[in-house]
Amino acid sequence: QVQLVESGGGLVQAGGSLRLSCAASGGTFRTYVMAWFRQAPGKERDFVAAIGTSGFTTYYADSVKGRCTISRDNAKNAVYLQMNSLKPADTAVYYCAAEKNPLLSSVGAEYDYWGQGTQVFVSS
Repeated sequence: QVQLVESGGGLVQAGGSLRLSCAASGGTFRTYVMAWFRQAPGKERDFVAAIGTSGFTTYYADSVKGRCTISRDNAKNAVYLQMNSLKPADTAVYYCAAEKNPLLSSVGAEYDYWGQGTQVFVSS
């Protein structure tokens, strides 16, 4: 069983930056595809970004492409999401997810483990 714990959320002004972190334990981190999803109030959960097991392959939602960077440190069992040029529309709870299948996916149902989420609020 894999446990995922997100951190780094908070309140930031539009145009600002945040770096989210996700610490994993209880599994073989380096074998999982990792991803970030987000869910705004009253909306569906949306894919943000995913990263392959080695860290060389990444995949972004169009809404964050060019503003966000996903990375991982397999030695530290951690995945990160650097978010720049934040907009009020980025306000959401951000979730870290792990997938045992080594193929990058933007579909939440294909992920096996989820964290509890960290809140990001971007003020205008």
